[in-house]
Amino acid sequence: MQIEIFTKEELLKFKSELIQEIKQAIKSDDGQPKEWLRSSEVRKLLKISSGTLQNLRIKGIIPYEKVGGIFYYAYADIVQLLGEIGNS
Repeated sequence: MQIEIFTKEELLKFKSELIQEIKQAIKSDDGQPKEWLRSSEVRKLLKISSGTLQNLRIKGIIPYEKVGGIFYYAYADIVQLLGEIGNS
């Protein structure tokens, strides 16, 4: 296994690029970000499995609303979560 070391500047640049990619990926047809995302959209954006997303819900790391058996996540919460991860 090869280990790579990144500088803080490289990580901040990556964070910025990732947030821009996420914003582009979740824009609605009118060019504005969607206010609510479904589980599949969140998993795709964060590149995580459904089990990982479930663990994030259970641990209270990611807020959600459940409507008729479908989980919804606020776009603002996803961006805030990414910001907290990047500042860790």
